[in-house]
Amino acid sequence: MGYDEAISHVGDFGRYQKIIYFLICLTSIPVAFHKFAGVFLLAKPDFRCELPYENGSATYELPTHLWNLSFPRGERCAYYDVEYSEEYLNGSIARSSNETKACSRYVYDQSKYLNSAVTEWNLVCGRDFLAATSDSIFMLGVLLGSIVFGQLSDRYGRKPILFASLVIQVLFGVMAGVAPEYITYTFSRLMVGATTSGVFLVAYVVAMEMVGPDKRLYAGIFVMMFFSVGFMLTAGFAYFVHDWRWLQIALTLPGIIFLCYYWIIPESARWLLSKGRKDCAIANMQKAARFNKVEISDEALSDLLDEGESTEEKAKQKLEDREDEGPPPSVWDLFCYPNLRRKTLLIFLDWLVTSGVYYGLSWNTNNLGDNVLLNFLISGAVEIPAYVFLLLTLNRWGRRSILCGCLVLAGVSLLATGIIPEKMNTLIVTCAMLGKLAITASYGTVYIFSAEQFPTVVRNVALGAASMVARISGMMAPYLSFLATIWRPLPLLICGSLSLLAGLLSLLLPETHNKPMLETIADGERFGKKTKGDVYLETGQELRQTPETQPLRGATEANGLKTNGHKY
Repeated sequence: MGYDEAISHVGDFGRYQKIIYFLICLTSIPVAFHKFAGVFLLAKPDFRCELPYENGSATYELPTHLWNLSFPRGERCAYYDVEYSEEYLNGSIARSSNETKACSRYVYDQSKYLNSAVTEWNLVCGRDFLAATSDSIFMLGVLLGSIVFGQLSDRYGRKPILFASLVIQVLFGVMAGVAPEYITYTFSRLMVGATTSGVFLVAYVVAMEMVGPDKRLYAGIFVMMFFSVGFMLTAGFAYFVHDWRWLQIALTLPGIIFLCYYWIIPESARWLLSKGRKDCAIANMQKAARFNKVEISDEALSDLLDEGESTEEKAKQKLEDREDEGPPPSVWDLFCYPNLRRKTLLIFLDWLVTSGVYYGLSWNTNNLGDNVLLNFLISGAVEIPAYVFLLLTLNRWGRRSILCGCLVLAGVSLLATGIIPEKMNTLIVTCAMLGKLAITASYGTVYIFSAEQFPTVVRNVALGAASMVARISGMMAPYLSFLATIWRPLPLLICGSLSLLAGLLSLLLPETHNKPMLETIADGERFGKKTKGDVYLETGQELRQTPETQPLRGATEANGLKTNGHKY
């Protein structure tokens, strides 16, 4: 409370904080560029074999009779192994054999894409999985970056890690644009993926740390809105830049602009305080106060921060008093108790589904037909009303109601695409975009809902584990889009089934809105337990409380019950 009280005296969310916050939000835009660039960099246009008589000057279109003479029905990776003489091509003689020959060269349809990494390196037929693998490795980079850069920012500060991430992102972003072959390109994209975590997560933390508690919901969601703006702007770049290499470079170069932030963005005062650098924190806060035309002495700020330090020390001591002599609680404790285990698995399922479906839908716009750029633009635009919906309802309606409702809506909308006739493509796209809107809202809700489900003693590691589950499903999402080559509606039907299942199962989770935060493993086990009357835990000692009958209490009030080396 000390820092929160102090920033309220220097202008709370004053002009200085608004300017810095806006500048920080802008860094989310290039993160979206890189996350969704693969839709265009690895675009897979229609293709066919280059026939022996075409000599490298062919176009994709062929007259119907030549297509029938050259390719078996539905085949694009092989052609009839016959002599393509003038007599054969004009139909004077019949085909002598039905044997086929695999393509050695390909001709691509350039009506939608001038080129892509797929067309340059022929990632089709038996090599088509390599395109999905490249995007999957990019998401692996996002996972690794969230681990590495998160720890580095806690150790060395938010500011240096933010700018180190930006520099690395620019360097490897350009390298991806000039990569001579697939391996170099994929490695460069791996590094870019890692830096997106370094930029976005650190910027998100800085934005949250510079505002008071009552504005954090809005601060977090507006950062996500800027990410959605970057999503939509990616379509604008793709509209004007048709060559995939120049597109990659064009999406990377805006990152150079943000390097000038080094002389504008201050280090997080919260981080400085956590490292005992109170004088530096006070200097930053005084700078904000002067900009906001607020006068407050260094002594007054120091006193407010000292009050916060004493309060935090008492809270820390209270938690330490609750621990037994054994090891401290860990994420594995969530799986040692039946009610906590059930809730944890359900939350992990929600993260798995929301992340996988979100990225699966975002990368599947190429398979929706009609205008690919327009589909992509709408897919980003529908995220804005989703976040507005959360701003209006998240603190009014229950978290569970919003999460379950959005997941079920996404599931129903996406499953509906399977029964709509293919000729009604506009309706298919509409249902897919409604599903994207709903899954975006559920993605925003699951962050808060999960944090309120986990006890304080394991909250950080539990959310880290849930985020890792989400990254794993994000790594699988490119292969989900790849399934469209088998049957076009298949990715949407899989996404819809998973969303509907997760939405219905989430009804088993307890509501957390307007409930006290859970502190101990015991609190987490009791919360939402479906019992009538007395509750008995493993040792048989009686706890006469349930979430419905009594407020949650700490472990020291639970009769000193011991399980698995920890005080319950």
